[in-house]
Amino acid sequence: MEIGYFNGKFISLEDAVIPIDERGHQFGDGVYEVIRVYNGKPFMMDEHLQRLIKSAEAIKLPLTDGIEELRSLINEGITKAGLADCSVYLQVTRGIAARLHLFPDVPVSISMTIRPAKALPIEMREKGANAIILEDERWSNCYIKSLNLLPNILAKQIASEADCFEAILVRDGVVTEGTSSNVFYVKDQNIYTAPLTRHILPGITRIVVKEISKALYIPFNEEHFAPGKLTQADEVFITSTTSEVLPIVKIDGQAIGTGEPGEITTRIYEQFQAKLIE
Repeated sequence: MEIGYFNGKFISLEDAVIPIDERGHQFGDGVYEVIRVYNGKPFMMDEHLQRLIKSAEAIKLPLTDGIEELRSLINEGITKAGLADCSVYLQVTRGIAARLHLFPDVPVSISMTIRPAKALPIEMREKGANAIILEDERWSNCYIKSLNLLPNILAKQIASEADCFEAILVRDGVVTEGTSSNVFYVKDQNIYTAPLTRHILPGITRIVVKEISKALYIPFNEEHFAPGKLTQADEVFITSTTSEVLPIVKIDGQAIGTGEPGEITTRIYEQFQAKLIE
């Protein structure tokens, strides 16, 4: 069943109430993580929690619970939900206080939802997805997994209205990432992706793809590139916790390579799936 958690109590999602003065609600003053659970096991949970702690530190949010406490909370929630395959959304905010821009001297708020995982459509998984290129209008600290996602939402909606799954973002002439994904392209048997900067979220699935590439002896290059590199690529794929490894076969209406998922993308995806059952 679906289940929620707020500040020390597991609750039904129908009963969940966020106080009006909760700073995540009023300011988006917080950080979050989404953790995928396969067969009852949270995948890369410690890496997700380490990133959560780094995001909290970056916004000067005094997170008192460490990885052990958060890991225990998540595992307890998964057990209570009784879901083998699910998604955990974990959010930490600066707490509950009368609305004021300055930091309040109150405890942080921790909330969580656990819901059944939603798989991508089989046809998209097998045939690939479409994307468009948009200007990156987000703030400068995208390495922080912040609650402030309005630019991402607007770009994702524009993509959807163009019958595309993702919007690939460009800042100062170079590709950064997708609205909710890291972006990769393949050229001459090499994988390329943008280097980690303040403008890019250090994706957890990105870590796995880099490890897989090394194991398969596929050169993995981290360098800035213009959007034209994508349309000239042999293959393009995106990664995220929810999309895993997803081929992009068309960008701005232009076919990528053969217009079908490529060999290297397929190999990376197959090895990723193998890691889920290790």
